[in-house]
This record gives sequence, C-alpha cells and structure tokens, in this order.
Amino acid sequence: MNQDLVRLAHTGANPEMLRRLVAESGWAGAVRRLRSSPRTSAGVKAGLDVGPEARLARLAASGVELIAEGDVRYPLALAELPDRPLWLFVRGALPSGAGVAVVGSRRATRYGLDLTRSIASRVALAGWPVISGMANGVDTAAHRGALDAGGETTAVLGSGIDVWYPRRNRALGETILSSDGGVISESPPGTTPEPWRFPARNRIISGLSGVVIVVEAAVRSGALITARLALEHGRFVMAVPGDLSRETSAGANLLIRDGAHPLTEIDALVDELELVLGPAPQRQHPTAEPESEPDPIMGLLGPVAVPIDDLVDRSGLPIGELLARLTSLELAGRVSVDSGSVTAI
Repeated sequence: MNQDLVRLAHTGANPEMLRRLVAESGWAGAVRRLRSSPRTSAGVKAGLDVGPEARLARLAASGVELIAEGDVRYPLALAELPDRPLWLFVRGALPSGAGVAVVGSRRATRYGLDLTRSIASRVALAGWPVISGMANGVDTAAHRGALDAGGETTAVLGSGIDVWYPRRNRALGETILSSDGGVISESPPGTTPEPWRFPARNRIISGLSGVVIVVEAAVRSGALITARLALEHGRFVMAVPGDLSRETSAGANLLIRDGAHPLTEIDALVDELELVLGPAPQRQHPTAEPESEPDPIMGLLGPVAVPIDDLVDRSGLPIGELLARLTSLELAGRVSVDSGSVTAI
C-alpha cells in the first residue's frame, strides 16, 4: 500500500482538504505540503512521521483494514461519487451491495422508533443491507431492526473506528460485528467525535445506499443533510409523513413537500424499493411481525433519559422489582441504562 496514503489517512484532517491536496500534488506532495505549512498542527506533523509499517501493524492487530480508493474491495456504490472518501477504515464486512439507509432524529418519538425498527426489519428480510450511523434514536433502532430480522447492517461512524459514540452503543456495535455486519469510518483510530465530522460521515451513509429513508427529523438535522446529499448523489429519497405539530416531523414533511417520496404503507415498502433497486435479493414477506410482550414500564419512557428514582415513583414498583425488569428490557434491546438513568431504544 502507498506509504504516503497511510500517513495521510492517519492525520484525521478534513477529508475535503486532503482530497484537494492529493488532487493538486499527489500523495507524496500532499505529505510535503502538510509538513511545510505553518497552519498544520504540531500533532498532525508529528503523526506524519510515524512509520506506515507500524501504523498498518497496529490496524491488523486490532482487526481493522484500511481500504483505499482503487482497491477491488472498495464499495462500487461509493466509487462513483465526486466526493468519495479516499480511504475507509473497516471492521467486519463491507455492505454486500447498494443498501438502504434508514436515518432520522436522535430524539425520535416512540412511534418513530417502533416504525424505524419495523422498516429496517422489512428491508433486512428482503436481503438489502441496512445502512445507518449508530447515533441515538432512529439510527440505533434501524440497526436493531436489521439485527432482529437476522439481516445485514453497516454502521458508519463520525469518530474513529475504535471509538463508540455514543458510548452506550458499544454493545450494539459489537453485536453488529458478531452478526457478520460491518463498522466503517473515514477517521483513524482514536479520533474523537467532533461535530464537523458528522456531515462528512453522512455522505458515506448516502453513498453506500441506493435509497435513503428518513423517518423523523427536525428541519436542521443530520438526517436532512444525509437526504440532501442523497439527492445530489442521485439516490432515491423516501420520508415518513409526520404530525404537523412535532418538531421531529418537520424535516421529513419538508422533504416530502420538496419531492421526496412519501412512505405511507409499510406493507408496500419492499414493492416500492424493488422499483428503484430491482428484485429483492431474498424476497420474504413476514405474515406477522413479532410483537414484544407489553410492559407498563415502556409507557413511562421515551428518548429522553429518566432517572431510575423517578421511575420508582411513577411505576409504584419496589426498587428491586423495577431493577429486575429494567435488566430484562436492556437484555432485550428495548432500553438503555446509563449512569442511573433509563432511555427507551
């Protein structure tokens, strides 16, 4: 592998800037320009001096592959994009083909989360990879829905390949990997999740997908950025119509107003996707979706964390019984318990 490519891939610098440098000066020239520029941080300059062999050895030891543009393993769906990433850090498997991105609000409603899980399950049962960003809310529900169906899902991170964000989704990420899915990042190991990295990450989610489905999203949200990038990439965009009074529905409703295809019938989803993507890889229509055993605790929870002490008061349950139920719900993937608070998933 090109040694200067390995050096640049580990800088963690803005991908648009790196692509411009490489286009203007080539790989070696881009490294020289970064080293000589007074605007390059001391950390980046020091990182450029770490030997590529040592970098690649560390990746191999942690089960990470560095797959560059031009490699036969580089996803074809990404290769056609003008803003394609120069490289990908990959754990697990890359998507087996163009997937279906399912994205939306981090603060989705219970309706939105349940619908997301159902959409992702239908997509996965039909054999298409489910692509999302492993954020709280809709992203998490999308990955879980695909896993519920025993299907394929890929998480694209806005942090380093070894940095789970949010931290509570580490178990979800490991489950994706153990279920023959994949985790992808453009950023090198150890990269923290800075805000500017997420819009850059969203273009990869869109690029890996033939269709992007927006479930719930505010007007200013990462999901809308993904949808707009998808339109620029020539992808088909679907959106779930929502309550006009809810902030989390405003973005999806705006997309529909501007021409996105409204998703109004879950039973027709696979048929509609086949019109865009062609025949489903493994056409399966579930006669009935598995229903979770109703639990009154779920009615007390939502996307905003609730302290366990408040749940004791609201539920009227003894603390021991409440904790036992929460443990069962967490193992079932229905809630997340973190720092004494509980969030519905």
